[in-house]
Amino acid sequence: MKALRWQGKHDIRCEAVPDPEIEDGRDAIIKVTACAICGSDLHIYEGTIPEMHHGDVIGHEAMGEVAEVGRDNSNLKVGDRVVVPFTIACGECFFCKRGYFSGCERSNPDRDKVSKLWGNSPGGLFGYSHLLGGYSGGQAEFLRVPFADVGPAKVPEGLTDEQVLFLSDIFPTGYMAAENCDIQRGDTIAIWGCGPVGQMAIRSAFLLGAERVIAVDTVPERLELARKGGAETIDFREDDVYDRIMELTRGRGADACIDAVGTEADASASWDSRLDRIKVATFMGTDRPHVLRQAIHCCRNFGTVSIVGVYGGFLDKVPMGSAINRGLTFKMAQTPVQRYLPKLMDLIERGEIDPSFVITHTASLEDGPELYKTFRNKEDGCIKAIMKP
Repeated sequence: MKALRWQGKHDIRCEAVPDPEIEDGRDAIIKVTACAICGSDLHIYEGTIPEMHHGDVIGHEAMGEVAEVGRDNSNLKVGDRVVVPFTIACGECFFCKRGYFSGCERSNPDRDKVSKLWGNSPGGLFGYSHLLGGYSGGQAEFLRVPFADVGPAKVPEGLTDEQVLFLSDIFPTGYMAAENCDIQRGDTIAIWGCGPVGQMAIRSAFLLGAERVIAVDTVPERLELARKGGAETIDFREDDVYDRIMELTRGRGADACIDAVGTEADASASWDSRLDRIKVATFMGTDRPHVLRQAIHCCRNFGTVSIVGVYGGFLDKVPMGSAINRGLTFKMAQTPVQRYLPKLMDLIERGEIDPSFVITHTASLEDGPELYKTFRNKEDGCIKAIMKP
């Protein structure tokens, strides 16, 4: 089969690899009909994710038709259309039973390795390094899905691939980001990053009852799409974000702030983001938490900071004094996608939201390497790119 493989920094290739096979009775093989490039895939593209091996098949947003089912999997049958969560979960361990599927204790065979970095291990992820399981990803013609009696969600008739594909990651992630904010009627939510996750967070915040959403970015197409979703926008290259949010909230700050950017903050944003980049480049730091610092300062007393942007290591100069003395609450996680799938599938089926609004580019797997460049460089108005194997 054909698949996108990581061969080094800025080096993604569409190459032939062996077809996946059933390895466990609970497995399923999915014929991929649609997959997407996620913003967190750009960390792999940039070479910042450790334990990537040359030739790894990447991608964690995928859906398709069931082509083969393991003998112990009674939940799926050949021909079912399913969307596959990017988080791999057994459904039976301490965390899965409590709905924290991304913390699964059994799905990461590399748990000892990652525990040395993070103190303990989350669950496995598709296509995201040999710290998180070394699983082949979904930017391919076929995908082996472990624990497939727990993860994949069947797609109701009448819904297109484009409508449901993002249930694999970005829609649940954006929704969780907003849910973390414990939104009350009349609340103002500030969101950093108007990429796909940020856009989903904007719509989700309004679905959950926010009165106002303030969205921060600098890319014109992203800001325009945020405004179409009802948000007020701030271009961080044109305005001081802190001053503008204080002005818009009459000096109180946002009721909750969402960091949908993570470690790849734009180095032109401020002096501290430029210093972060220098530290990372000289191996004096691992992450660039400019957005997190700003979100903390812009959050009102006793507000919430919701973090869904990817961080991988140790953060420097985070203003914990501000957070502690002003009573902030932090909520964050790799999204336990399985927990949100039924609710969000229902929202789509009822027509309350159509996540396909973020799609700007559709291509083949063969076009994938160039599509990565377009997405990374924010060229041609690219906000979200999908591929049809």
